[in-house]
Amino acid sequence: MQPARLVAYEVLRAVSDSDAYANLVLPPAIAEAGLDAQDAALATELTYGTLRRRGTYDAVIAAAADRSTSSIDPAVLDALRLAVHQLLATRVASHAAVNESVNLVATRAGRGAASFANAVLRRVARESPGQWMERIEAEARSDDERLALRAAHPVWVIRALRRALAAEGRVDELDALLEADNASPEVTLVALPGLAQPGEPRRPFAPTAFASPGGDPRRPVAESAGTVRVQDEGSQLVALALAAAAPVRAGERWLDLCAGPGGKTALLAAIAREHEVALEANEVVPTRARLVRKALRAVPGDVTVHERDGRELARENPGGFDRILVDAPCTGLGALRRRPEARWRKTPAHVAELVPLQVDLLSAALDALAPGGVVAYVTCSPHLAETTGVVREVLRDRADVVELDARRVVRDVSRSPIDLADDGRAATGSAQLWPHRHGTDAMFLALLQRTDDTEG
Repeated sequence: MQPARLVAYEVLRAVSDSDAYANLVLPPAIAEAGLDAQDAALATELTYGTLRRRGTYDAVIAAAADRSTSSIDPAVLDALRLAVHQLLATRVASHAAVNESVNLVATRAGRGAASFANAVLRRVARESPGQWMERIEAEARSDDERLALRAAHPVWVIRALRRALAAEGRVDELDALLEADNASPEVTLVALPGLAQPGEPRRPFAPTAFASPGGDPRRPVAESAGTVRVQDEGSQLVALALAAAAPVRAGERWLDLCAGPGGKTALLAAIAREHEVALEANEVVPTRARLVRKALRAVPGDVTVHERDGRELARENPGGFDRILVDAPCTGLGALRRRPEARWRKTPAHVAELVPLQVDLLSAALDALAPGGVVAYVTCSPHLAETTGVVREVLRDRADVVELDARRVVRDVSRSPIDLADDGRAATGSAQLWPHRHGTDAMFLALLQRTDDTEG
């Protein structure tokens, strides 16, 4: 099998078998295989393309095999998915896609499985992509199921995204959002303030953001000794907004409560260094805490990295911090461009599990604020239950907290005008970024300020 296809297959297996994330597994797999630039690009496209459209390809495979994909051996199924992607969405020759995939199945699952794979793939190859879409859409039970097959998103995710857009009066943007989720994101870099200068071309919004020259970030990152890093522009904007939400006074104490893997922490550390501010970070997962420490190596000065439950750490420091970033654990539905496998892993049950944790983290962070201090509540998910729902739940019983106008702060930070839809509240309100509208992950930001030290 061609090395690029083999690398893609092994990554698919890691994602299926070990719940691995392709963006973490693929780069070392490419390096270990010694792929040149052309083969590395092919392996990347095959991996991400197959993962993005897995639900659609599974429907095609089930129709061609005349059986449920749940009855197909997982190792064989991943080979079929990879082959179907090549047959229906790439210019790879049909005979190459079929023959190499059948040979792969033979080595991994035996001759009987290879014969089955050969029959399925030859049936797939006999019809065009358009014919297959007509065939599987005809079996859909609702308009949302047809859209789910066409756009390769689970029905529940489509409905959640529709509700989030409807809250902004922009439900007509749903198709554009789903299309953006299925597009390969451009690589964006951050230049840590005071330590590096942004290169060209600049990104439109975050003053620290610029595009990776030639699309390959390895050279500028290596040459900068870590003061230039890969970071989505939306992630940069929410960190910059926390720093800009109120005038910074020397001697303030800041906290990144859920810091892993450390990208926002490093940006906050660079800003804190410029203003003579003390920053602390916390990450409950030890492996992610190590990533935070690694991210901070490029920033001179000491940043204490705790390995604690963030709720406990915050409650042990009542009134102790002036600014706190709560980048809460979430479903990650805002980063489906980068982690396409997440759409097939997450379920509504994950939302129900995460929301109480998000509420607890935000509540504890507000208790840890000094009067006048600001919390930035951030999620990489636009799901209303994880965003405005959490903010409303926390604010319902508090008279000591006011919500600031996050949209105004982001507009003030931005280098150019940024389209942030109004949610109907004139003086306050959160900011929601979108892949289709801003070219960023779908980051949510709410800015909450402690007014006094008495809880109402």
